[in-house]
Amino acid sequence: MSGSSAAPLLLLPGLLCDARVWPTEILSLSLPVIAPMGYGDADTLTDMAERALQGAPERVSLLGHSMGARVALEIVRRHPHRVERLGLVSTGVHLTRPGEANARHALLDIGLAEGAEALVDRWLPPMVAPDRRADEALIRPLRTMCIQAGVETFAHQIKALLHRPEVERLLPTIGCPTLVLVGSEDQWSPPDQHRAIAAAIPGATLKIIEGAGHMLPAEAPAAFVAAVVDWLAADPVSLPVRHVA
Repeated sequence: MSGSSAAPLLLLPGLLCDARVWPTEILSLSLPVIAPMGYGDADTLTDMAERALQGAPERVSLLGHSMGARVALEIVRRHPHRVERLGLVSTGVHLTRPGEANARHALLDIGLAEGAEALVDRWLPPMVAPDRRADEALIRPLRTMCIQAGVETFAHQIKALLHRPEVERLLPTIGCPTLVLVGSEDQWSPPDQHRAIAAAIPGATLKIIEGAGHMLPAEAPAAFVAAVVDWLAADPVSLPVRHVA
């Protein structure tokens, strides 16, 4: 589809997600695409990063959604020489905020007491744009994917997120073509958050997809794929970076 000569594309899914979150058009691009089904029982972002790289080519283009974008940044931190380009979708770079641990553990308690269905039914609706929450064609496959991930996976992944390392000082040192992508209706990781991320990364491109929420790849697949294709076509030469003391 893209005709790109970019390095193989490594797709990094977010919390409770796997390869099913990506549009089928992404999986059929005219370059190698690696789409792991998840991170197993990894409970740190570092472990997730290392697992994601297992079997991957030496040089990759990273595209991470939500938690997967944090995994991508951990790969950049640990293995910058392996990253040709970087895509950060529907994400954040802040450390744990007040009340976050309580909110995540409250969801886990629901899952432990009532099962994965109850957890997902509480967690998933705010992850999509408000006017799409009754859209069964959108919600049903997302719900199935997240339920199948299960409560144990949720426990491992929130542990990783609650112990995430500081990453804001990394952003000015990133020297590869970077796409920062978000939906206009993302209430979990809003557009202003992405404007700040893009402003901190030299030469980064910010794109805001109208009408989409946090589950942007599933909510607006055509616009998502178009943005990714443009990013893959960008010149992969290194960009100037800002050195941080």
